Amino acid sequence: MSLSLYSAVVPTYLQILESLSGLLDKAESFCAEKQIVPQQIIQARLADDMHPFAYQVKSAAVHSLGAIEGVRRGVFTPDMTEPPDSFAALKTRITEARSGLQAVTPGEVDGLMGRDMRFSFGERHIDFRAEDFLLSFSQPNFYFHATTAYDILRSQGVPIGKRDFLGRLRMKQ
Repeated sequence: MSLSLYSAVVPTYLQILESLSGLLDKAESFCAEKQIVPQQIIQARLADDMHPFAYQVKSAAVHSLGAIEGVRRGVFTPDMTEPPDSFAALKTRITEARSGLQAVTPGEVDGLMGRDMRFSFGERHIDFRAEDFLLSFSQPNFYFHATTAYDILRSQGVPIGKRDFLGRLRMKQ
């Protein structure tokens, strides 16, 4: 059995985005239970030179659905807009990404293989084939931001574990 490009990226994006949605719920509950101002978590960072939690969540959406959209257009440019500033807005961003990915068909994603596309940021650009962009650039970035969001929550004391990050596994039926 061969593995399609769709199978290599979209189901995992959906799995981890669903787990991020659950992490947002747990973070919001944690704030309410501990009487913590939500901005303390939303703006938390692992290090001073890293982006805050909200940026990490936004970037997981950008490197999932946004990556597919970039390949469709032939160019991906990082989303430099301000990240959402509330748990509700972060959940909406994740829900929109999940909905967009659920609408993508295997045939469409597999049909993107071999297409030229470009990562463009200011004066810098990197040229890719669609599959190389998704698998060697966006997917690693997606995992980096999702993992960093998880790590920020852990560092803030939110009671989460590995199962919360992994989400719903795709097990043999």
